[in-house]
Amino acid sequence: MGDKSFSKNQGLRFGSVLFVIGLVFVAFNLRSSITAVGPLISSIRTDTGMSNTSIGMITTLPLIAFGLFSTIAPRFGRKFGNETVVFVALLILTMGILFRSTGMVITLFIGTALLGLGIAICNVLIPGIVKDKYPQKVGLMTGMYTTSMSVMAALASGLSIPLAYGFNLGWEKALAVWAIMSGFAVILWLPQLRKQNKAIKGPTLAKSSIWRSPLAWQVTLFMGFQSSIFYCIIAWLPEILTTRGVDIPTAGWLLTFMQFASLPATLLIPVLASRLQSQKIIVVGITILYLVGFTGLYFGGNLVVITFYMLLFGVAQGSAISLSLTLFGLRTENAHDAANLSGMAQSGGYLLASISPLFMGLLFDTFHTWTPALLVFIFLTIAMVIVGIGAARNQYIFHKEPIKLRA
Repeated sequence: MGDKSFSKNQGLRFGSVLFVIGLVFVAFNLRSSITAVGPLISSIRTDTGMSNTSIGMITTLPLIAFGLFSTIAPRFGRKFGNETVVFVALLILTMGILFRSTGMVITLFIGTALLGLGIAICNVLIPGIVKDKYPQKVGLMTGMYTTSMSVMAALASGLSIPLAYGFNLGWEKALAVWAIMSGFAVILWLPQLRKQNKAIKGPTLAKSSIWRSPLAWQVTLFMGFQSSIFYCIIAWLPEILTTRGVDIPTAGWLLTFMQFASLPATLLIPVLASRLQSQKIIVVGITILYLVGFTGLYFGGNLVVITFYMLLFGVAQGSAISLSLTLFGLRTENAHDAANLSGMAQSGGYLLASISPLFMGLLFDTFHTWTPALLVFIFLTIAMVIVGIGAARNQYIFHKEPIKLRA
């Protein structure tokens, strides 16, 4: 009897190790294929003859895919199992990376759309899987995969130029390299297909829609405003820095430094958030960091001062994205609701994020100065804290109802 119990415990531990490894490699692929493109934009434009507007769509298209397909993913997860759908999404992601790397304009856009679809599905379903398998360790597991995602995103951005020019791969093969990483994720996720939970079934006393929950909308808007700030910074910060006396290569390195500065926060904030009854103090802290950074950037300063602002941005960004993902588990009672909230928040959030960088570019084209854009950053930050205070309160999205299946 004791031997059987020991063997069962060993099997559970081994299964947990396999899940964590698979989770980390899935997370490696959730941003790297997107951040790898930015440094190669000029090469892609030169080789394809595309306009700046068309080139801009390459970075915007994945965000649009995130927004459009995020609400669909939970339905497929309930029907076929979350783990199975994530596996298929990884295959789609790998196919998209390879399509994008053929060198033709049409496949560049088709591949980008496909990888956006694959990432969107994984983005939505992973929080639900974590909630299902580790309901008492949501913060720790969220911190783990968020940090893994951020590390590889920063590395992908930094490796693009060396791969393209240092190894003479060109932009096509430099982007194709990331199919190797997604291929590893496909293989390492295979053990999760053997045992998975289908949708949770329970009493259906009163049907409620997540779209009618005020708390769900606050989580969605918090996700949207923090995503808008992040992608606007990624898109336009180097340009803003050049108007503050920073040369282009240094501006690029400052952007990389900012991303690496976010890593400790992506790991620690989910753990801290899960131990707090209310996460309002974290939301306020993020807001202060952003406001100090944007105000300081408005007035400018020497390189040391600007580097300090980049540090503030990095800590704020890492805290904001990891808190957003953690809220999907903290504001829900079960894996089903977590997947639905994740789908709603990421759909609305990324659609808002896809519009914001284009709007800031339009402001610069109109006024020929980045001052209005910096004011928009401050507005987004204030809007984020307003909805964030509501999203951070200690409450479930369906707190007045028993745990049950909700459409």
